[in-house]
Amino acid sequence: MWRVGRALALTFAAAVLVAGGIFYGLVVLLDFQEIDTAAKLDAKTLFDLVKLSFGVVAGAGALVALVVAYRRQRVDEAGAHREATRLHTERFSQAVDKLGSDSPAVRLGGVHALAGLADDAPTQDLRQTCIDVLCAYLQLPFTPDPGDDPAHQEERHGYLAFRKVRHTILRLIGDHYRRPKGTHRSWQGCDLDLTDVTIDCNMDFSGAVFSGGTVNFGAAAFSGGTVNFSEAVFSGGTVNFDDATGPAPNGLLTAVSIAGSAMVLVPPAWLPPVT
Repeated sequence: MWRVGRALALTFAAAVLVAGGIFYGLVVLLDFQEIDTAAKLDAKTLFDLVKLSFGVVAGAGALVALVVAYRRQRVDEAGAHREATRLHTERFSQAVDKLGSDSPAVRLGGVHALAGLADDAPTQDLRQTCIDVLCAYLQLPFTPDPGDDPAHQEERHGYLAFRKVRHTILRLIGDHYRRPKGTHRSWQGCDLDLTDVTIDCNMDFSGAVFSGGTVNFGAAAFSGGTVNFSEAVFSGGTVNFDDATGPAPNGLLTAVSIAGSAMVLVPPAWLPPVT
């Protein structure tokens, strides 16, 4: 997107060089030894020169039109990208506001809105931002179950509502990481920070491919559910389970044993005893 004058000058120079190279190549290919000269300019030659002149002018005009059309297309694409980013930012702000609502139903709507924004994000950075917000929500202080005591009925309702939102986020993360990389709604290759998160529900990573990015389960607590890594593939990036508590997720050790170039860190207590 240089200035028009500079862009046209470089385009014309490139066109002249290309045309000259093609002409020279044809001369060499056809093995022309010399060009006949004529003392007089006849009508046929004059007519050919006029046609050549008009052809050069028409070619120059077409070249100018091509450069202008290219610049207009680039400007339109940049404008469309800015508009898509602006709309994404507006939807992102609305989704985050919902996620901070006191109403569990509104918070659930914010979770699905953020997941949808991650799917539709125009750039990888914007998709990563949505995922980071969902992970940050999971890392909020986790209040344990107050029990069925009628005196703590309101606290229990709040606990159950908060847990429902957390479980929905965990389920969506599992769904998106099991989708093939490069397809719509796939989050493979993105960073996932579940440090210190309590995973107390079923989470399906079966068949997921961890390639690129950093997936961090460091100090996560696995309790009250089954996290399934059966047939998962670690082929790049870093996957960290170090200092995690609870039993090893189903199928994890098998997937780790066939890991490719990925770095997978697991607590020593999860490793089978050395024989």
